[in-house]
Amino acid sequence: MSESEAIEFRSDVTVELVKATARDSDVIWAARVSTKGEQSLEDVDSDAAAARGLINYLMRDRHGTPFEHTSLTYFVSAPIFVFREFMRHRIASYNEESGRYRELRPVFYVPGPDRRLVQQGKPGAYEFVEGTPEQHAVVVEQTEAACRAAYAAYQEMLAAGVAREVARIVLPVGTYSSMYVTMNARALMNFLSLRTKHPGSHFPSFPQREIEMVADLMESEWAALMPLTHEAFVANGRVAP
Repeated sequence: MSESEAIEFRSDVTVELVKATARDSDVIWAARVSTKGEQSLEDVDSDAAAARGLINYLMRDRHGTPFEHTSLTYFVSAPIFVFREFMRHRIASYNEESGRYRELRPVFYVPGPDRRLVQQGKPGAYEFVEGTPEQHAVVVEQTEAACRAAYAAYQEMLAAGVAREVARIVLPVGTYSSMYVTMNARALMNFLSLRTKHPGSHFPSFPQREIEMVADLMESEWAALMPLTHEAFVANGRVAP
């Protein structure tokens, strides 16, 4: 393995908002077309108080379609197991890098020291608590050893002329991948309601920490673009309309 292919271990995820047509005003004109027709476009720059009230009403009473007239595209880098959870949400468009067509880089996830390691309780009513330094040490040691062995096997198969799509089968789900994901604001709220945990949520959620890390970063970008919609989402218990 060359120096440029040195194995890298990370405990973070990255999210970049690469393209967006998403504003609170998009919700306003979409909602008012039902009563004003094409004149609803004149309400794009309506006063903030009226806009806040309408958006909160739509959120509270679950009138969700006006929030669909938006689009956000993110570029996400995270472990493969995060993407497999992500793609359970069939309300987005995905394009992920392919191990069939490119040699995968040796970048692997290892939990950071703040990752809670011990599960207590039963499915549907459980929590994660801090692990001991000894538990964290064994997680790091064994994860790094397994990843090094897996990548060595991957490289050996490639060197022997084995196709990438076959050689990749030995790589762990902790291998980093990257993808573009595009969704509208309504779909994003549905995703956030399930993949983040907040005390103010009407419905409790128990996301795996790694996908919650991605969701938190996505929410931060979206909140800056649509502050009134995000405010209403939070105020109404983080329930997607």
